[in-house]
This record gives sequence, C-alpha cells and structure tokens, in this order.
Amino acid sequence: MTSDDLLARHRAVLPSWMPLYYSEPIELVSGSGRRVTDAQGRTYLDFFGGVLTSMVGYDIPEIRDAVERQLRTGIVHSSTLYLIRQQVELAEKVARVSGIPDARVFFANSGTEANEAALLFATNHRRSAQILAVRNSYHGRSYATMGVTGNRGWSASALNPLQVAWLHSGERLRGLLARLSESERVDAAVEDLREVLATQTAGDVACLIAEPIQGVGGFVHPPDGLFAAWKKVLDEHGILFVSDEVQTGWGRTGEHFWGYQAHGVTPDLLTFAKGIGNGFALAGVVGRAEVLESVPAISFCTFGGNPVSTAAGNAVLDYLLDHDLQGNAARTGAILADGLRAAVGGLDRVAEVRGKGLMLGVEFVRPGTTEPDPALTVRVLEACKAGGLLVGKGGLYGNVLRMGPPLTLTEDEAREGLAILVDAIRSSAAAEVAA
Repeated sequence: MTSDDLLARHRAVLPSWMPLYYSEPIELVSGSGRRVTDAQGRTYLDFFGGVLTSMVGYDIPEIRDAVERQLRTGIVHSSTLYLIRQQVELAEKVARVSGIPDARVFFANSGTEANEAALLFATNHRRSAQILAVRNSYHGRSYATMGVTGNRGWSASALNPLQVAWLHSGERLRGLLARLSESERVDAAVEDLREVLATQTAGDVACLIAEPIQGVGGFVHPPDGLFAAWKKVLDEHGILFVSDEVQTGWGRTGEHFWGYQAHGVTPDLLTFAKGIGNGFALAGVVGRAEVLESVPAISFCTFGGNPVSTAAGNAVLDYLLDHDLQGNAARTGAILADGLRAAVGGLDRVAEVRGKGLMLGVEFVRPGTTEPDPALTVRVLEACKAGGLLVGKGGLYGNVLRMGPPLTLTEDEAREGLAILVDAIRSSAAAEVAA
C-alpha cells in the first residue's frame, strides 16, 4: 500500500472540506519523543504535535503504562452512570490546579464539546442567549461554538442559536486598535466593550468567551491585563467570563500554567482539551460550582471522562507537574522566539514573530506592507517538511506559521528545529524574490 493509494482512498470516501497538509500528504506510522516517522520511513522533528495535542510527546512510558493498566482490567467504558475512579481523581486534580474556588469539573471529548458545555452552563445560569465573543476567535465546529467563532474561514454555517456581539481582538498589525500602544489598546478595548454592551445587547448578557492566545487565529494575543480590565466591566453587569484554554492550558505559555493568569484575573469557567489527553479524546469544563450546577435536567456525556482517557489524563498531568514542563516550555520557547526574531525578524516578508512559551507564530506579508502572503506561508511549510520538520499554519488569512511543539522539547531539539525554520524562511523568501 503506497501513500498515493491511501490518498486516493481518502479522497474517495472523506469530505473535501477536511484539509490535508502538503502537496504530497504524509501518513504518520510511528513516533517516539518529539519525532514521528511516515509510511515512507522519513523521520521528522514534530513542532505541531497533532495541533498542540501530543503535549508531552510520543510513546511516553508513564502514559503508555497507565493506559495499559486500565486496558488490562477489561473496562474500557462504563458510562458516567457508574463511578469511575480515574475520572474522580482527575477531576480533583483539575479543580485543584484551575485556580477557581469551589470548582466543579465536567468532562467531554473535544474542545468543541467543552466550549459547547460552557455556553450551556453560562446561558442557563444567566437565563440569556446573548454572548460576547472576540473577532478572529475559534471555539469549535458545533452550531453554538461556530456561532461564537469570529473567523470566516472556520465558520462553516451562518446559522446561530445565540445572539452574539463582537469585541476587538488583540491584533497588533491590522484594525482600529493596531495603531495604539499597549496601554492605549487596553483602554480602547474597554471603551469598545462598554459601547457594545450599550448598543448591541439587551443588557442581560450571559458571558464573554475568549482565548488568551487565539489558536486558529494565528497566535494573536492581546496586551497582558486586558481580561482583567474587561472583567471589571463584566462584573458591573453580572456577566460571566469564560477562558478558552484548549490550546493555552497546562503550562504551554511558559510564563503561567493557564493563559488567563497573564491578565491577573480568575474566570468563572475554564475550558480545556487537546494536551491533557496527549492524543486520547479528553476535554472538559472547570468552573464555579453555582455555574456548573445551572443545568435543570439530566445531562451527561457518554464517552466524556471514560476510564481509558482519564487514565491517560491522570498520567499526563502527573508527568507535566513532576517534570516542570511549564519551566521547560519557557526555556525552549525562548530559544525559538529569540532565535527567530534575531535571524528572520528583520526580513521584509516577516511582519511579526509572536507568541509565548511553546506557542509561537511567524506572520508573512508582501514586502513593505501588511498585506498577508499565504502563498509564502505554504512554501515555508513545505520547505520545513523537506528539512525534516513538521509545523502548522493558520491565521485569519492563512499566512501564519504556527508552532506548538511537545512541552518535553529539549534545548538541542529547539536549536535543531530553529535552524530548519530559519533556512526554510530565508530560502522560501529568496526564491520568491528570484521568481
């Protein structure tokens, strides 16, 4: 069976709107540490981790052993109608590290489901279907989460069960707030929030949902402290704050365990997914008890928090804390960020190197402008693959190279990946100029 055969079968049976990376898509068949191998035997250093999901890397003994122990019991699934020891233990840990007092935890399978649940809790608690969301955001693929997604490329339906009002994002390159200083942008964003509340809502808004760093949006993030400034206004109206930590959680930003902590504020609800399962389907919501209890009928998630996924989640969280992966993200992320800014930050094709910890983006534009250059981004993506490095792309205009390596990345691997990145960016930019 060749990759071409598999690609033909993929195209024959799966929908066309499910994208594949690369002009010649690859099948990953094995992995170890931070490296994966494709069906042709080519090994790559992985700087994308299955979209920031393989958070502690591949074939980690502690996680494999925890899952195998659960499998040996013969119980893969029981439903939440029965007590699940692994689920209770993980909920206790998540509540403890969340920073939210008297927290409760609800488990689901994906970031979409987690955000959908958070919207359910908030709208029930506030008895309102009015939501504040942020431009350039992404929160999932279900109807409600698409409704609060402010990125046209990922809004697969115009149908919306919610009434949504939109706030300005932390965009530094474009838009009304981009020309302001950091402090001025916070003040302007607060003024914008007050105006939106006064003009686009009936007053009784349920919540504001926001990502500390916008994932699909190209790792755009607002000035530190903006969420606290927003929350002062929200508290005047009793509006809840939901922090979408699907990509920013578990120490990935290096400076904090959760993205919201950069703002000096505590959310009412926090959603998580991706990295906590390290590839197993695991997600959830943690938040104030009175908000999570705002469900007037029976509701549960058949597979959410199942014994195998929560066995993995417990092992992942223990490994994360025992090995100080947050600190490692800060150290190795600095090697990448500082190295990229020094080597390519001055190129007229690079508008910005941004992000925190091991959540980094490089935005490409046409020379001397802020006009997005998605074609160059694709060329760099392909050049990285040719050099043995897997990265991602995103941004509102598809012109941002996205990197979210496993948090176990070593300093030597960071330098190895940096060298491939710099060569790919320089060579791709030079080839375009020559053409």
